[in-house]
Amino acid sequence: MTSRPLHLTRRHVLAMGAGLALSAPMMPAWAQTNWPTRPVRMVVNFPTGGSSDAMARPIAAALTEALGQPVVVDNRAGASGNLGASEVARAAADGYTMLFSPGSTMISNPFLFAQMPFDADRDVAPVASVARLSLFLMVHPSVPANSIQELVAYMRAHPGRLNYGSNGLGSSPHLAAEMMLRQLGLQATHVPFRGAAPALTDLLGGQIQFMFDSGPGLPHAAEGRLRLLGVGSPVRSAQVPNTPTMAESGLPGFDVDTLFGIYLPSATPAPLLDRLNQEINKALQTPRVQEAIRAMGAVPLALSRQAFAERMASDRNRFGQFIREAGITAQQ
Repeated sequence: MTSRPLHLTRRHVLAMGAGLALSAPMMPAWAQTNWPTRPVRMVVNFPTGGSSDAMARPIAAALTEALGQPVVVDNRAGASGNLGASEVARAAADGYTMLFSPGSTMISNPFLFAQMPFDADRDVAPVASVARLSLFLMVHPSVPANSIQELVAYMRAHPGRLNYGSNGLGSSPHLAAEMMLRQLGLQATHVPFRGAAPALTDLLGGQIQFMFDSGPGLPHAAEGRLRLLGVGSPVRSAQVPNTPTMAESGLPGFDVDTLFGIYLPSATPAPLLDRLNQEINKALQTPRVQEAIRAMGAVPLALSRQAFAERMASDRNRFGQFIREAGITAQQ
């Protein structure tokens, strides 16, 4: 499929960081000194119990203490994160509605869905990154491979024999597997599931033979029920330091990390966005929040608003280009 270049230039970065150019006088005096005066809603655009929810709740608790008002988590799952994100995009830009989301909603969804219910470039402002989540390549023990090199050799000798799972069409694990297959010229059949938990269950049962897991599979790998072959990050994971990266194993430049972060409606005044960025970055230094993030197989990551917007723009360019070239959509 022929792709068109993505022109994510300085204009796009500034658009993603909407609100950076807004000046302090635009915020009412009461908002600068008294905000918040009532509870703040943190919309999580994935279900209760998932990675997003598990990381959002300790952040919400820390912000509750810092802001002096309850920050209430509200799970609004659906449409691969688009449902909750669009609700925040349409909310009043007064600081009382924020979004906690994985980066895939803003980075991949605009290329996966023919129609989006909001404009990820213009309608939401990146406020603060929270965590970098790695993906781990795991195989069922029935696959005769103890390394990525052995897996590649087996797949080349048996093209199309293996099935791989993901937690949905266009999800980060799906894109990671497709990137690996295309970079190595391999064939395998994709089996999409409705969530990471059922995909992991079928991997443990051998109904699928491999998948990129976001961390819940690590205890199973430690106990021998799965075999961990590689990490999809640019650097090795501190959780499994002896496991090589995909790049070390023959896939140069392989990087499928995703950032979790917090967003507000794009018209939110800059002083409020700056304050939230500072409070979230402070929360990321606390042991309670760090432990919760690391328990999900992620790494806390504090960035300035500008750095977060630039990272989002870079990732959107990279993943968007691949999605277009591969012809991947969120529909069957």
